[in-house]
Amino acid sequence: MPAPPALRVLIADDNPVVRAGLAALLAAADGIEVAAEAADGREALSLTRRHAPDLILLDVRMPGVDGISALPHLVRLAPVLMLTYSRESEIVRESLLLGAGGYLVHGEFTPEDLVRAVHDVREGRPHFTPTAAATLLTDLRTSSQPQRTVAQSPERLHNSVLFGLSSREVEIMDLIASGMSNQQIAAVCFISEKTVKNHINRIFAKLQSTSRSEAIAHWLGTARPGVSGHG
Repeated sequence: MPAPPALRVLIADDNPVVRAGLAALLAAADGIEVAAEAADGREALSLTRRHAPDLILLDVRMPGVDGISALPHLVRLAPVLMLTYSRESEIVRESLLLGAGGYLVHGEFTPEDLVRAVHDVREGRPHFTPTAAATLLTDLRTSSQPQRTVAQSPERLHNSVLFGLSSREVEIMDLIASGMSNQQIAAVCFISEKTVKNHINRIFAKLQSTSRSEAIAHWLGTARPGVSGHG
C-alpha cells in the first residue's frame, strides 16, 4: 500500500530562529512536512490560502497582524495550534474561544510532544502544555461560581424565581447579558452551540422576549414582565 500523504504544516512566527527550529523538528518526524513559513498573521493568512496546509502553528505576539487577530480567519481554513511564549491565562482563554485547537508554551514540551500535538489537533483532539491546561482547570473549577453568586444575589435570585429559569439558564442569561455570542457561550459552558440555542429559546419564552436586547432588558430589570414599554 502507498504511504499516506504527509501532514502539511504552516509555521507562523516572527522569530526566524524559532521558525527554523520548529521546521527542523517537524521535518525530522515521519509523515510531516513544512508547507510554508510566515512572519506575521497577514502573511500566514495569505500563505494558508495559497498552500492549503493541514494545520497551522501560530504564535501570539507578532508585529503587524498578531496571532490573536489572525486566528478567527485562519481557523476557517485549517486547524490552528497556538505555539508561543505567551502564558497569560487571558491569552489562553481568548485563543480557545476564537477556535484554537490547542495551546503549547515554549519550554513546556519535547520534540515528541510537539509531533503528538500536531497530529492530535489535526484530528480534532485538543492538546495543551501545563500552563494552558492549568488555566482550563481553573476555569472549570470556577465555572459553577457564577451560579452560586447568582443564588446568593437577591436581585438575581428574584429574577430567577420570577421568570422560572433553571440554574443553567441563569448562567447562560448572565453570559448573554455580558455580550457573549452563542459560540463563546458554548465554549465557556463546554456545550454545543445547538444546546446553547435550545437554552436561549427556552429563556426567551420564559422572559417573554423575542430578541437578545429585550431579554437583557427584562433580566437586568430595565423592563418588567407584562409591563408595556409605553409611557
